[in-house]
Amino acid sequence: MTHVSASSEPQSFDRVLSSMCTEPAPAARRAAMAFLGSNPGDPATFQTIAARERETVSMLGELVGLADPHGYVTAGGSEANIQAVRAARNRATVAEPNVVAPTSAHFSLRKAASLLDVELRLVETGPDHRADPKAMADAVDERTALVFGVAGSTEYGRVDPIPALVDLADSVDAMLHVDAAFGGFFLPFTDREWHFGHAGIDSMTIDPHKAGRAAIPAGGFLARDRSVLDALSIQTPYLESESQVSLGGTRSGAGVASAHAALETLWPDGYRAAFERTMELARWLATELDSRGFDVIEPELPLVAWEASQSLFERLRDAGWRIARTQQGAIRIVVMPHVDRNMLDAFLTAVDRHRP
Repeated sequence: MTHVSASSEPQSFDRVLSSMCTEPAPAARRAAMAFLGSNPGDPATFQTIAARERETVSMLGELVGLADPHGYVTAGGSEANIQAVRAARNRATVAEPNVVAPTSAHFSLRKAASLLDVELRLVETGPDHRADPKAMADAVDERTALVFGVAGSTEYGRVDPIPALVDLADSVDAMLHVDAAFGGFFLPFTDREWHFGHAGIDSMTIDPHKAGRAAIPAGGFLARDRSVLDALSIQTPYLESESQVSLGGTRSGAGVASAHAALETLWPDGYRAAFERTMELARWLATELDSRGFDVIEPELPLVAWEASQSLFERLRDAGWRIARTQQGAIRIVVMPHVDRNMLDAFLTAVDRHRP
């Protein structure tokens, strides 16, 4: 067999500043290895991992203020967002339903609209990069099946005014979904109003394989009411299990087990310590960049967005730094648990060396 030679070692996180994924916690890594062959997509056959999935959903519910959560461990935030649109479409009582969301919504929402043949109405965010409920009110109507909010946006780490979006969804009898894929493991340690305990949210995306320190793939889809999952259910007559709500069929037992292990090990004190450390680093980095004359957006979560020239961006990339830009052109640095002061010091040294 002819093949292209590749390194047998995974890429190091030493210069990764653009990713919302990070090194799994040791317990999560061990659990993932132990359950590589298990399939939670057939819970009647693989009962051990099915029990862990139920416990994981319960622990996620505690994290997001939901006493009786319904849901499952997804392959990631994209699947959970697609499922939210799918559930809303299936529950809609009107033809040609639409989804209303801010332009800060994750690109998976565009995938969902295309796959499910649902109209997507994107509304510009306010100057603070958060959803503008008043502007979104002009986009909803009697055919709106879902209003979409973000708790920790991918580009700027911003938290939308979730209670106001819930009121907007209620005004047209639509579901309200919150994408907390990034923010979900940081926001419990802030005073933001973002979860089920703060407002009448119907469903949520939350990703253990981001700041939750689980192994990939381990996302999460949570719902307040069982009827949301019922809207996703299909029969599976050739399996031991009678039905299935997940988007994929066969699923990763490794992801479920690692999410369970990470939550069991780190919630809440480990996650609180990680948030406080990464938030402190983000504020420090923002101050350092500001002192160098860059236009920096004040971080709300451990994500620093700052204006810089295209030439500096390209030089930093050429020097091996894994960084990315927002749609508006700002460089975004995601301060995940693998990022430390030494890494950021080295990055700032590179900024000083390569700036025009």
